[in-house]
Amino acid sequence: MTKRLHIGVLYSRVRVEEKWIFGAMEKRGIDYERLDDRELAFDLEQPAKWREFDAVLERSISYTSGLYSLRVLNSFGVPTVNTASVAEVCGDKLVTSALLAQAGVPQPHVVTAFTPEAALDAIEAFGYPVVLKPVVGSWGRLLAKVNDRDAAEAIVEHKATLGSVQHSVFYIQEYIQKPGRDIRAIVVGDRVLTAIYRKSGHWITNTARGGEGEVCPITPEIEDLCLRAVHAVGGGVLAVDLVEHPQKGMLVNEINHTMEFHAAQPISGVDIASEIVNYTVEVAKQAAARQEATA
Repeated sequence: MTKRLHIGVLYSRVRVEEKWIFGAMEKRGIDYERLDDRELAFDLEQPAKWREFDAVLERSISYTSGLYSLRVLNSFGVPTVNTASVAEVCGDKLVTSALLAQAGVPQPHVVTAFTPEAALDAIEAFGYPVVLKPVVGSWGRLLAKVNDRDAAEAIVEHKATLGSVQHSVFYIQEYIQKPGRDIRAIVVGDRVLTAIYRKSGHWITNTARGGEGEVCPITPEIEDLCLRAVHAVGGGVLAVDLVEHPQKGMLVNEINHTMEFHAAQPISGVDIASEIVNYTVEVAKQAAARQEATA
């Protein structure tokens, strides 16, 4: 008799994406449990209760809460979507960029520095404008387009004064004159499910910042680039953000491991939530099969 799978969904707030995911779970008749990360406490001497889950899907808003939850769950032997290693990579822009570079995946030119002086030298070497990004962050927050030396000195000094670990790492990226849009592609496993253009008159095109969505055809170039990118960071359920460089062509800008898709799902007509649930169930089934084989 086949064991009925028990799936956990780790979340911080029930956004529209979580509603769709819960609905997809219920439609399939899956035995699942909602795990609010604001209420959780992991007792490291009591892993057994967590091993009742055949897999846990992580949808935390907080990168820190999500990452450490995944680390603990993986240490308990609980399969997760995504894994802690993938979350750690994708949650840090510098680590993502380093792995993309190692894999030969085309991306914008990036230089990193660890002191204000070195950062200013790097910015001057780029020429203006350049973009400064926090290594950890989402929704297009704390990005700065730096147009001249005065702005560079002010922003670098401000970041250095903040004093946090993230702000002491200067992630400097070339400014790309985009055609008023970028591309967000949704990848689940080895499939590029769908893609949308995010269009805006502002240089930041995130839908969280007012960008408008439009269906983007999945060309062989987009599919190949996305799959190369997700394989470089470990794979799973990921969103790949692409930019169209006027000289270099299509580049991978960022990879998100707990992406929002409230715009992509209705615009594309693809049931992304159900695809994520299907993938999580497959991860659980494969883990259960491995466990039975070694029992």
